[in-house]
Amino acid sequence: MTQPADGFIVVNTAEEAVDRLESLHLQATRALSSALKRYLKDRTEPDEAERALFRYPELRLQYDHLGETPTTTRAYGKVQVPGTYSVTVTYPHAFRTYLLDQLRPLLSDYNVKLEVGLSQQNIPYPYVVEQGDELAGTGVTAAALARVFPSTDLSAATDSVADGLYDWTDTASLPLALFDGARTDFSLRRIVHYTGSDWRYVQPWILLTNYHRYVDQFIRHGLAQLRDDPRFVKMVLPGNVTIERGTSEEDAQAVADAVVWHRYQMPAYHLIAADGHGVTLVNIGVGPSNAKNITDHLAVLRPHCWLMIGHCGGLRQSQTIGDYVLAHAYMRRDGILDRVLPPHIPIPALAEVQQALQEAAANVTGDQGEVLKRRLRTGTVLTYDDRNWELHWAHERALINLSRAVAVDMESGTIAAQGYRLRVPYGTLLCVSDKPLHSEIKLPGSASGFYQRAVSQHLSIGIAALDLLRNQLDSLHSRKLRSFDEPPFR
Repeated sequence: MTQPADGFIVVNTAEEAVDRLESLHLQATRALSSALKRYLKDRTEPDEAERALFRYPELRLQYDHLGETPTTTRAYGKVQVPGTYSVTVTYPHAFRTYLLDQLRPLLSDYNVKLEVGLSQQNIPYPYVVEQGDELAGTGVTAAALARVFPSTDLSAATDSVADGLYDWTDTASLPLALFDGARTDFSLRRIVHYTGSDWRYVQPWILLTNYHRYVDQFIRHGLAQLRDDPRFVKMVLPGNVTIERGTSEEDAQAVADAVVWHRYQMPAYHLIAADGHGVTLVNIGVGPSNAKNITDHLAVLRPHCWLMIGHCGGLRQSQTIGDYVLAHAYMRRDGILDRVLPPHIPIPALAEVQQALQEAAANVTGDQGEVLKRRLRTGTVLTYDDRNWELHWAHERALINLSRAVAVDMESGTIAAQGYRLRVPYGTLLCVSDKPLHSEIKLPGSASGFYQRAVSQHLSIGIAALDLLRNQLDSLHSRKLRSFDEPPFR
């Protein structure tokens, strides 16, 4: 490795780059944490040399267009114009696999130079406060700390690249990834706050649901996998409660029953696999605001896929309660993303996800052909922000009729739109729990019976679909999600 005058070090391999990022991030966070503890103890302020260490590491990629640009069908790992691409990085150790997967094809296919060094972007001190109670009893306010240490600057944590607001004509400084260190750190802390578990436990295959009954079934599934499938090593519940492989069924169930999940707004449950391809279930609750909130934050982890597995209202007379709806289009009437992704922008169905969900439904139900077609309907899903939309039926009827919608819910359109916006593969499989336009509503007795019958099979279909998708990662990260102005990293 050689060191140029600007202090950045040229690295020759992806592994060297990530090793250097890890070393610099560890140096920066240790220096900031140490200075913070010292200040809380005796009010000693860091000197200028120490402050210079409180910065995110930065990865730079320089591409000089020499000869013909390589052609590839890959959706990521490619540069489209010559220039210098850069991004600040947080927790490179945790993101090591992701970083290597992005850098290796770039180094293999392009004549690029990689450099790693300290950026000019400070790490805010709250992002090195792990437990949150370090400040208690010190007599120091957050405002006082912000005068001594770098604090959160929300103007530095934006989605401008994802939302197409970045000026790509300035080839002197181009984005290497969708999210930089500050934006990522912002979301990592929010994930902990909303889900009740460490962000490091979130798996790359994510199920999102709007009913707690799916959680109960997911826990049963997870405990069975820990018992029967050696690929899975542990299950982590809200509050970072861990059930290890080998725990007796009685003890495991007792631990699960004792979890106080209602302390958290959107509790998450993680079935962790040794190969890194486990499954996370998040109970996002009801509504498009929750759906946007959690996906804004999960996106920085660059998951391979998220699926909406929840309940909907069936809009067709031919549907039966308990039938499935596989969304192939979305009519977004929720309004939550209109400023950044107007509703007239189409949200395409991803063929790989659609096929996996349909194949999984056939495998789990045992139905084929016309029998499966009667139970599994593809069509447009209508997403509202108003749970009582039926009260405005006279105004909505014509538009719903024009859309050919077959189901209505409050989250699916938002989750799909967020996947499209943030380049995360997405899909939706819903279960008809009522038919509000045909006098089949959720009454207490019938609803209870429906839930008992439907939830187990529905969740099994979602998990089986993710298992199918694990074998087609290259095609799953579709070019449908990429525009002509895109950073090299997915």
